Amino acid sequence: MWVITIFEDQHNVRMFEYTEKNEATAALQTFSETAILSYTK
Repeated sequence: MWVITIFEDQHNVRMFEYTEKNEATAALQTFSETAILSYTK
């Protein structure tokens, strides 16, 4: 599972889960906030 973690500010964090890496990388490009893409089993 691919996870995008978005840091909106020091108190708010959002997470989105994706099955496919290409979906996750496409979604990552749409966010303007600081974000990380990670993979977990």
